Amino acid sequence: MFYNADIAKLLLRLSVGVMMLFHGMHKIIHGISGVKSMTVNAGLPEFLAYGVYVGEVLMPLLIILGLYARVASLVLAFNMLVAIYLAYGDSFFALSKHGGPNAELALFYLFASIAIFLLGTGKYGVNSK
Repeated sequence: MFYNADIAKLLLRLSVGVMMLFHGMHKIIHGISGVKSMTVNAGLPEFLAYGVYVGEVLMPLLIILGLYARVASLVLAFNMLVAIYLAYGDSFFALSKHGGPNAELALFYLFASIAIFLLGTGKYGVNSK
């Protein structure tokens, strides 16, 4: 009776996109020095840190709009894999003081972006089918 897959897809897109966009806006306002240091400490070139703007600002906007949301969600998933590697590499399996994994939020974004890729945009998106 209350089944509406397109509304569910919209809610998923909006929740992932808006919440990730907050992370991106924080980096626009406060800079990415922390991301740069994690990138360099991992032995990667510092300029790769600027990819965080693509993954946390541009891709969430596309996901929110439903404009190439499948492609954007794959880029976001890759962004989250890199974030998990850089931020939680050695402590990935360690538990937080609340019992969940340290990378719990990053894992949520990773799996939610994969779900968006698998489900598609739905009819409430700019380039919906």
